Amino acid sequence: MGTALIVIDMQTDFCPGGALAVDGGDGIVGPINALMAGFDAVILTQDWHPADHASFAANYPGAQPFSVAQMPYGPQVLWPSHCVIGTPGAGFHPGLDRSRADLVIRKGFRRGIDSYSAFFENDHRTPTGLAGYLRDRGLADLAFAGLAHDFCVAWSAMDAARLGFTATVIEAATRAIDLDGSLARARADMRAAGVRQE
Repeated sequence: MGTALIVIDMQTDFCPGGALAVDGGDGIVGPINALMAGFDAVILTQDWHPADHASFAANYPGAQPFSVAQMPYGPQVLWPSHCVIGTPGAGFHPGLDRSRADLVIRKGFRRGIDSYSAFFENDHRTPTGLAGYLRDRGLADLAFAGLAHDFCVAWSAMDAARLGFTATVIEAATRAIDLDGSLARARADMRAAGVRQE
């Protein structure tokens, strides 16, 4: 059973100084780089949004960032505009070792739907193609690191477990937004889904 490290959204906009900065986000770049050598494959994900993306508060007159809107696929946090296609903020953190990446999965590029998980859009139905890639390569034991712990990392790990992969979140190599208790909820949801947390 092959192993893969899935590095979630280690992008400039999610690090201090970025449009949707996660506190201490840049502090996990070194630990993630150090982890890479221990895996058969490394996959990077990249948030990749059009400027008019449906999850951006700026696209709704009067909407406040971090408020919640109802979308056809369910509740959606309205985020500050971030990781807009082609902007410096959408780029990977300059310290991240991209030379080890076997694959880059871009997500969130469909205007009308957000994509937290590396496996599915937020409708939980539209696949990114990652599961097929991993299965074709015989990579079934997955570890997750990156940003943010309580959203994209957690959703990715839970989807991996539901799809039959072994999923582990490496806590020392993640940081959380912790929006209204979202970190505690994500940890409980991951436990319930069979995700290991180390």
